[in-house]
Amino acid sequence: MSGGMENAFKKEVEQPTHYTDGREYEPVKVIMDWELPYTLGNVVKYISRYGRKDEPLKELLKAREYLNYEIHKLEGK
Repeated sequence: MSGGMENAFKKEVEQPTHYTDGREYEPVKVIMDWELPYTLGNVVKYISRYGRKDEPLKELLKAREYLNYEIHKLEGK
């Protein structure tokens, strides 16, 4: 991989545009600052991608799935 391509690839891996473009805060930094568990971190991640990566409905369904994991854990299921 040439230097330019490698740098672009590295930036897309480290700071994906669907998380960073036009935003002051990157979701991973919010998740870490709030010390969210894995399940709720994924809820934030998928909601933050809404309309930016996959189909909006797909992102919301993913977020709901992880929210359901957390709800079921609290309900003892």
